[in-house]
Amino acid sequence: MTPPESAPAGTVIVVDDDAGIRTVVRQALVRAGLSVRTADSAAGLWKLVEAGVGDVMVTDVLLPDADGLDLLPLVAERRPDLPVIVMSAQNTLSTAVKATEKGAFEYLPKPFDLNELARAVKSALEGRKRSGAAVRPVLPAETLPMIGRSPAMQEVYRTIARVVPTDLTVMVLGESGTGKELVARALHELGPRRAGPFVAINMAAIPRELIETELFGHERGAFTGAQTRMSGRFEQAQGGTLFLDEIGDMPADAQTRLLRVLQSGEFTTVGGTRPIRTDVRIVAATHKDLRRLIEAGLFREDLFYRLNVVPIRLPPLRARVEDIPELAAHFLDRAAREGLPAKTLDPSAIAWLKERPWPGNVRELENAMRRLAALVREDVVTAAACTLYLDSAWDRASGAEPAASAEIVPDSARLAGASFESVVARWLEAHVVGRGELPPDGLYDRLLAEFERPLLEAALLLTGGNQLRAARLLGVNRNTLRRMLTDRGVDPKPLRP
Repeated sequence: MTPPESAPAGTVIVVDDDAGIRTVVRQALVRAGLSVRTADSAAGLWKLVEAGVGDVMVTDVLLPDADGLDLLPLVAERRPDLPVIVMSAQNTLSTAVKATEKGAFEYLPKPFDLNELARAVKSALEGRKRSGAAVRPVLPAETLPMIGRSPAMQEVYRTIARVVPTDLTVMVLGESGTGKELVARALHELGPRRAGPFVAINMAAIPRELIETELFGHERGAFTGAQTRMSGRFEQAQGGTLFLDEIGDMPADAQTRLLRVLQSGEFTTVGGTRPIRTDVRIVAATHKDLRRLIEAGLFREDLFYRLNVVPIRLPPLRARVEDIPELAAHFLDRAAREGLPAKTLDPSAIAWLKERPWPGNVRELENAMRRLAALVREDVVTAAACTLYLDSAWDRASGAEPAASAEIVPDSARLAGASFESVVARWLEAHVVGRGELPPDGLYDRLLAEFERPLLEAALLLTGGNQLRAARLLGVNRNTLRRMLTDRGVDPKPLRP
């Protein structure tokens, strides 16, 4: 006798206009012991909701007759006990945050693991209650700072979306240049404290003896030179978010004071006696391994656990290479808006960029795009241009001897064996783009002064010291050549064979 099949654990409404997705999802949920009803539109969904069908709902965002996210508040009003799982192919931080803000139980970016969907559905069934998150206005997608649709970034988005409505302390971990401050700003700008200030402090950039004063402020006369009272970052961030960047560089005394603040919610200024109640959300970040610092006695373990309530680990760029085209296009567009020439990347350039190690991560990619926008003459950037203008930067990053050192102008023998355009490009990269700031005025004259001398020497070498032939080669008359030789201090005699 065949044993009777167990009753389904619950009924799931699956809504998607793609018949293939409905079929695959239905089969996976049935295998997981669930009953499934499907709909291909908002109208079909609404009939099931009004009929009281379903214990969990799984819906796509883009439906033919409605935005699935806009339906969430309506479903919550009619069926407050019906948890909703949102699936979407849009895969952006904006979608994840909107889904959470509008009351979704879970957000799953497509493509997702069917086992993960089944686990989410069963978790929703066990709870059978909504998250209770308040619906808040959502910022337009273009104001959100994070870019990337890779699986690694999807997990980051989902974690951000879950903690945005809370005041939980967040620890952002990741290599330098991965965008840790962008996560902190997203948590602030999308959260309930967005009307308050966002205050950032970098522990590695402040002298160790001044960190406590920077954090907590000081009273007049607290130490020599303290002529007026100064508010610290905790006081400045009241009602908002305090971002403690490079927390691993905080000295021991400041760690002890910070721990007391996190435990008591109060602090005193340096030289002060009156406790000040603090009302800030803490987001900390580091590129260091804090557990190793703890083992070495350089970081307090109890402070680590206070800060590491919700960890968010940002992937390095080499772990999300599929995001490079979108990131690069974004940075080129930003450079164009700031006044640099507009550029696009051809497929060969994109393939070239995907093969790079990117030790500086997203920050390095942004700087590389600015360099290309400034130096490439053509509107479309090719792999050859990337090799020409970017390879020398990686040589320096890897410790290799740069093709153009501090003595960037080559002698005539080296000039004869190199592309003059490449020499100029490397000079500009080393003296202008790579500086990170505007050089002194008169760049055009300085560049001419640097390059006229080796150019004149090369022309004389090539013509055997014959000034008339050298003048023709350069496209100037003989008198102009003589003046140039005099101005640049070039003696043509030693250059004759």
